[in-house]
Amino acid sequence: MDKTHDILCIGSVLWDVIGRTPHSMRVGSDEPGRITRLPGGVAMNIAMTLRRFDLTPALLTAIGDDHDGIDLLARCGRLGLVTEHVHVSSQPTDVYMAIEGPEGLIAAVADAHSLEAAGDAILEPLENGTLGSPQAPYSGVIALDGNLTVDLLSDIAQRPSFAAADLRVAPASPGKARRLRPLMGHPGATLYVNREEAGYLTDTTPASSEDAAAALLAAGATRVLVTDGGGHGAEGREGDVIVAPCPAVEVKRITGAGDTFMAAHIAAEISGKSAPEALEFALETAARYVSGEDA
Repeated sequence: MDKTHDILCIGSVLWDVIGRTPHSMRVGSDEPGRITRLPGGVAMNIAMTLRRFDLTPALLTAIGDDHDGIDLLARCGRLGLVTEHVHVSSQPTDVYMAIEGPEGLIAAVADAHSLEAAGDAILEPLENGTLGSPQAPYSGVIALDGNLTVDLLSDIAQRPSFAAADLRVAPASPGKARRLRPLMGHPGATLYVNREEAGYLTDTTPASSEDAAAALLAAGATRVLVTDGGGHGAEGREGDVIVAPCPAVEVKRITGAGDTFMAAHIAAEISGKSAPEALEFALETAARYVSGEDA
């Protein structure tokens, strides 16, 4: 079984095209700003942050065999990510495009058709013995993102090859949060969501991250981490909820903040930090990210 990595990151790996402007925007606005093109996607963002903490992630995803895909795989390799298990697709490489203003995210479009079309082909290394199999399931940490189809996420929740995994799960966006419901009862699953996403998963309107964590546990989740923008973060498990404050910073970027939080929390736990220490570390890391301090 492959031992060249510390964690698997399953899900979207694509190009992020982000336009940022300091000016307020409305529908039809045309403002000056900066446009960046960087590797992105939930799985990729998590993997890149994990590298900052000297962990080596392996990617399970679909990337097109076009020029953009070749460029993206090369960039992943230069970043120190393991790409030998990536499914190469005949579809165009996926792209996420967003506009951010001083108030935060204005609008975004996620073109993840390559990943969706690949389906369970990206999971083959966990089935054929390369990384695991139904008879010898993978027992390490897996970061899984909600850009997979609801059918595939439901399938993963029942697959013997995932039965022993320490499964860390994040929605790709609030609109995709309900896709995670089949995974809530997985005994090894930890859900990383914000307060809005927790509301979608529980059909409630929690007033705080603490309330959201309690609602998720009551709805059958095994373990949850909940963020609330600049408010407190919370962790809930076995009926117990702990909270920690988020440092106050000037917000300069939004896209990738939740992924940074999740990766920092995973890294903190792998390094042996206690539950309160890991929560505080993840909130501090995410705050530095949105402030642009680690750019």
